[in-house]
Amino acid sequence: LSLPSSMHLIQMDSVQRWMEDLKLMTDCECMCILQSKPISIEKDEQNELMLSSQYSTCDNLQLLLKRAWIISTELTRIAQKLEKNRWQRVHSMTVRINCHVRSMINEYNMFTRNSSEEMHQFEKLLMDKCSEFTAFTERCMQTEDEQILKSMKSCVNETLTTIAQYFGQLIELVLTHEAQNLLRQIELSDSVYVTESALSGLFSLTQEGAHLCRIIAKEGGVVTLFKICRQDCFRGLYPQTLRTLASICCVEEGIHQLEKVDGILCLADILTDNSHSEATHAEAAAVIAQITSPHLTFTQHLSNFLENMEEIVTALVKLCQEASSGEVFLLASAALANITFFDTMACEILLQLNAMKTLLAACSDKRLVDTPYSRDQVVTILANMSVLDQCASEIIQGNGIQLLMEMLFEKSSSGNSAEVAACERVQQKSAVTLARLSRDPEVAEAAVKLSCIPRLIKLCRSPTERNNSDSVLVACLAALRRLAVMNPEGLEDLDFQQLVKPRLVDSFLLCTNMEESFV
Repeated sequence: LSLPSSMHLIQMDSVQRWMEDLKLMTDCECMCILQSKPISIEKDEQNELMLSSQYSTCDNLQLLLKRAWIISTELTRIAQKLEKNRWQRVHSMTVRINCHVRSMINEYNMFTRNSSEEMHQFEKLLMDKCSEFTAFTERCMQTEDEQILKSMKSCVNETLTTIAQYFGQLIELVLTHEAQNLLRQIELSDSVYVTESALSGLFSLTQEGAHLCRIIAKEGGVVTLFKICRQDCFRGLYPQTLRTLASICCVEEGIHQLEKVDGILCLADILTDNSHSEATHAEAAAVIAQITSPHLTFTQHLSNFLENMEEIVTALVKLCQEASSGEVFLLASAALANITFFDTMACEILLQLNAMKTLLAACSDKRLVDTPYSRDQVVTILANMSVLDQCASEIIQGNGIQLLMEMLFEKSSSGNSAEVAACERVQQKSAVTLARLSRDPEVAEAAVKLSCIPRLIKLCRSPTERNNSDSVLVACLAALRRLAVMNPEGLEDLDFQQLVKPRLVDSFLLCTNMEESFV
C-alpha cells in the first residue's frame, strides 16, 4: 500500500493532540450517523468547523492539513485491520474515511478561490472511489464464506491503494495551488501589509515539512523572496523574508534556486550593509548557516560562495562581536561553524580576523553563550581551527584550555534529547580540540596543569559521564593518548596499561564493556 507523504506534526502532549482532533472526529461521527447527509448551518453560525471570514488562510490550511493527517492515519489503520481480516472494523473505518474526505473537500472549497479543473476532477475521483470502497466493504462484512472473502481482499487492497494515490495527488495539487496563490500575492503587491500577510502564510507552509518546501521552491518561491530583499520599500520585511528563505533552503531545490538568482551575493550585500537592523543581519546569517550545513549533501555546487566568503566571514565575526542577545550570537556562530567545514580557507580568515579572541570572550558572557547549542558552535569552530599551527598560541592567550576543560563537564540541565545530544557534541569536540592542540608542548603542559587527564580518564571509564556516547569515548581516548605522550608521568600504571598502551580499538572495547559500580 502506497500512502502519501506523512504530514509534519507540531510536537505536543498526546492529550492536547486528542483534544485538537476531537472536533474533527466528532463531526465525522455525526456525519456517519446521518449517512453523509449535509448538516445545515443556518442556525449554527458559531460552529467551530464552519470556516467564516474571520479565519485566515493560515488557519484554513492548518485545518486542511489536520484533516489530511487524520485521513492519512486512517488509511494506514485500515490496511492494518485488513491484514487481520477484521472486516467489521474495516467497514466502519471506511465509512469514517468517506466522511472525512467529503468534509475536507467541502471545507477547502469554502475558502479557496480559482481552484483548477484538474483539482475538481481529483475531488470527484476520490469521492467516487471512497463511496465505492464503502459499498464494497459492506458487502465483505455481510459475507461469511472464507474463500470469497479471500478473493475479495485483493480487490479491497487495490481500491485502498487507489484511494491513497488519489488522496496524495489531490493534497499535492491543493498545496501547490496555495503556494502559487501566496507567491502571486507577493509578486503583485506593492503594499507592505498585503506582502507581510502573504509572507506569514508562506512561512507557515514551510513549517509543514520538506515536501512543502520543495513545492514552494519549484513554484519559484526563492526567486520571489529575493526580489523582496532587493527592494528598499520592503526593508521592514527583510527578517521575515530571510527566515522563510532559510526554511525553503533545507531542500536541494531551494539551494539550486538560490544560486540561480545570485542569492549568495545578495546575502553578502545584506550582511555587509551596516544600515540594516541586527534582526536582518541575524536572519541572513541563518540562511548562510542553512545553505552551508555539513549535514546537506548538495552544497558542493555553491561556487559563488567562495568568491564572497571573506566578506561574509568578516561580517559574521562582527555580528558575533556586536550581538545583543544569545539568539543572534547563536545564528552568527552557527554560520561560521558551518563555513569552517565548507572550506579550510575560512579557518585562516578567522585567524587573521582574531576571531578566536571574540569567541573565547563570548563564552564567558552568559548573556551570549548560555546554552549547550551555542557552546557547540564555538567548540566546532575551535576544533576546525585547531588544525592550524598558529592556533595554539591564540588559544593559550585567550584562556581557551580552561574553556575546553569546562566543556568536558558539559551536562544537560533539562534532560531534553536535543540538549543531551548537544552536550555530547560539546564533550566530543572539546576532546578532539585538546587532542589536536596538544601536539604543541605548551598546550599539553597547560592541559595537564588544569587536570585534564583525570577528567578524560573519568569520561572513558564512566559511561554515565559521557551519556554512553561512543563518539565522546573515542575522542577522549585520542586526547588522553596525545597527552600521555607529552606527559607520561601524569597517568597511573593501570590507566596507562588499559587506556593508552593497547590499540585504540582494544581500549574502546574495554571501556564500552565496563560495568559501573553503584555501591
